[in-house]
Amino acid sequence: MLGLYVHIPFCVKKCKYCDFNSFKLNIDEKKKYLQGLEKEMKFYKNEATDKEIDSIFIGGGTPSVLNEEEVRSLFEKINNNFKISKNAEITMECNPGTINLSKLIAMRESGVNRLSIGLQAVQNHHLKYIGRIHTYEEFEKNYMQARGVGFDNINIDLMYALPNQSEKDWKETLEKVVKLNPEHISAYSLILEENTELFDMYNKGEFNLLDEDTDIEMYEYTIKYLKANGYNQYEISNYAKSGYECNHNILYWKCENYIGLGASASGYLGDIRYNNICDLEKYETVVFDNKKPVESEEILKDEDKIEENVFLGLRMNEGIHFKYFEQKYNTNFKEKYKEQLEKLEKMNLIKVDDEGMALTQKGREISNTVFIEFLK
Repeated sequence: MLGLYVHIPFCVKKCKYCDFNSFKLNIDEKKKYLQGLEKEMKFYKNEATDKEIDSIFIGGGTPSVLNEEEVRSLFEKINNNFKISKNAEITMECNPGTINLSKLIAMRESGVNRLSIGLQAVQNHHLKYIGRIHTYEEFEKNYMQARGVGFDNINIDLMYALPNQSEKDWKETLEKVVKLNPEHISAYSLILEENTELFDMYNKGEFNLLDEDTDIEMYEYTIKYLKANGYNQYEISNYAKSGYECNHNILYWKCENYIGLGASASGYLGDIRYNNICDLEKYETVVFDNKKPVESEEILKDEDKIEENVFLGLRMNEGIHFKYFEQKYNTNFKEKYKEQLEKLEKMNLIKVDDEGMALTQKGREISNTVFIEFLK
């Protein structure tokens, strides 16, 4: 498998919880950046000539700040430089407040077959507090427009444990979203990141975080409620109707290769994992000088690949398949991690059988504790 990730780093306004590499929208800067992306594509064109791209993910930032002409142009450039599989999953992230009917039509006609729409909450006071630029009503209108132009694979991003959010608020969010019947729901617990506005607000005592027990209760309720409504949890924070699991994310979790394009994008090709320059001006300077905008790269040794596969593979509910692991790394998992398996199984954090191992519900709730056991 081979994936393609394209980073669009522009936003109308940065959300208060966001620590992603993003910049305030500038029309001229956006135009120059897209030209730079085309140049970067050419650097990887030869490396992918004998391979098909199985999944494409346009992320950000806010990719839906692109206008109709830019959306069409971006996909034209992608198709000119890469061979795309006929069955490729092609996802574009969108934020309400930046979507309209003509943009959705342009995305659909350009080959996008999956949308990922950022909602986070259904209560407008919560949306305002965390810095979202839209209301729930705007989201719902955009969602219905997307259905109207033919999108039949839509993910909705949600967030719980928000400042001042009650369990009742979260239940209402889930109920309203489930009624819309999307194919996929991502539900993440808020993590306060340094260098974000929300982090500073918390340190000033402007709000309190939910206690750990309440956070876990909301998580457990999410799993049960979504399962009862036809959404199976297939990864720690992701739920899908049967057959609608996100192929691009699975590609990451299974440590398959992917090309990363754009400022701050990362990629993984062969044995090399690389990270692009984050600074927009530096990225553009290097690209227009006909050089790859790679800031750092690491050649992964077998031990690194094994650790990464365990760490990422355990995020998925299916966990680690011993036979697949042995075929891929020529390593007997049960022998290599005998002590860890015995210890974690006694603690009821993992379940092990002849086929493989996976996290239990208790293990998913404190997954980092499990992951650490498998690191050097």
